[in-house]
Amino acid sequence: MTSKADFNAEEWDKVVEGPLLAGLRVVTADKGGKIRESLAMGKVYAEARRQAGESELLEALVTSQPALDQERARAAGDVGTAVREGLGQGLAILKQKATPEEVEAYKSFVVAVAEAAAKAHKEGGFIGIGGKEVSESEQAALDEIRAILEAGGDGPD
Repeated sequence: MTSKADFNAEEWDKVVEGPLLAGLRVVTADKGGKIRESLAMGKVYAEARRQAGESELLEALVTSQPALDQERARAAGDVGTAVREGLGQGLAILKQKATPEEVEAYKSFVVAVAEAAAKAHKEGGFIGIGGKEVSESEQAALDEIRAILEAGGDGPD
């Protein structure tokens, strides 16, 4: 079983940043709903804390304060690039140190965070009537996140 102690500080920061980057990618995909989307992401973390014990690694992840390396994000130029680089790097590190089951649990958690953000606020419609649960741009962001996770961090850094 992998634990936080198996990572140095920089590696751990990259692993912890992954779910936050995925959520940020969805939140920035459309205008509006940013507060609801952020709260929905927090609920996924809270639910994962309540289900503690399934994975020591995931438990350490959800109890770590998620933070975004703003300098790296600015250097990337846009959110999409920052997500591809950051999530890819975090996943590559995880694949080197964690079990395949833990890597899959991490991927599932990342997707859960991103999906929660996407479904938190209807896009379009008028005064809350109509609209789509997940907009086309949010769906594109979700597809991008899944593609990064499927590639498994093996792409270029």
